[in-house]
Amino acid sequence: MIPHLVTYRQRRHDGRWLRVYVPVLPVVLLLSPLLLLAVLGGVVACLIFGVSPVGALRGAGRLLWALPGARFEIEQGRMAVLVSVR
Repeated sequence: MIPHLVTYRQRRHDGRWLRVYVPVLPVVLLLSPLLLLAVLGGVVACLIFGVSPVGALRGAGRLLWALPGARFEIEQGRMAVLVSVR
């Protein structure tokens, strides 16, 4: 299953939380022309460095497929960042 929603939470220095909800599908649709260029650039880079483009695309697809349910937390001092993928 591809991710549907990315939640970004950041605790500021004063202790308040900033929350941003990013729906994945509209962002992908808006950035699809750039995504196509990035895929083409990745294929060219694979050919230059001798990596199988099909294997690289398969690996990127598996990584995206495994993202739902992932949580990334970073905390340093009074500042904290939490990224959750659903």
